[in-house]
Amino acid sequence: MTVVVFNQKGGVGKSTITCNLAAISAAQGLRTLVIDLDPQGNSTSYLLGEEASDATPNVAGFFEQTLSFSFNAQPATAFLVNTPFENLDLMASSPALNELQVKLESRQKIYKLREALAKLANDYDRIYIDTPPALNFFTRSALIGATGCLVPFDCDSFSRQALYMLMDNVNEIRADHNPDLVVTGIVVNQFQPRAKLPQRLVDELIEEGLPVLSPYLPSSVKIRESHEACMPMVHLDPNHRITRALLELHAAIEEVNH
Repeated sequence: MTVVVFNQKGGVGKSTITCNLAAISAAQGLRTLVIDLDPQGNSTSYLLGEEASDATPNVAGFFEQTLSFSFNAQPATAFLVNTPFENLDLMASSPALNELQVKLESRQKIYKLREALAKLANDYDRIYIDTPPALNFFTRSALIGATGCLVPFDCDSFSRQALYMLMDNVNEIRADHNPDLVVTGIVVNQFQPRAKLPQRLVDELIEEGLPVLSPYLPSSVKIRESHEACMPMVHLDPNHRITRALLELHAAIEEVNH
């Protein structure tokens, strides 16, 4: 199972959701990989801490290799690093992705990640891909190679407008490049149950037939603490309410994908 976590709007919790779901999969004994395609590298920092800035090899090396033919090309597994967490590996981000994008687009390398993902699926039970907040080369590459797409939604009117555009873009990629791609679900993040607007927006999404997943993830200072500690919630505080919500959400995603 290869799942892309994507939203064209920034600040909706893509990296937090990616790393925490991946950590749960790994903690449950599944061989799990995170691929960080966002040049900001938030998932890389979350999983590696101080070692993130020097993480090599990384995803830039993988894409650079695709720009020139070689009989001795390295497999995608050569660009992975271990994390401190058992069963959880990482293809780390790199700021060099920004410079690589134009070269990769001009050389039509959009399917290279899909080829790599097909081979990595032999080594990993679950692959989670964090993406930049834009439908650029790297996001399209991920969606072309994935089986599912998770969409974080943070309960405001701007997010709702962006959501409809995103759904159209995903449907277009499915029609043109990847018929196996499905929207696994919309993850409601930073939900405030006592506020009227978030509940109304979520209810409207459900009424319109969009695949909103349950439970909703509440706002929590504990998440910020997990970022600072570079430790996903299942390891930082297994009994916290947001950890329980993440575990239920993970179970719901597994059920959708099977």
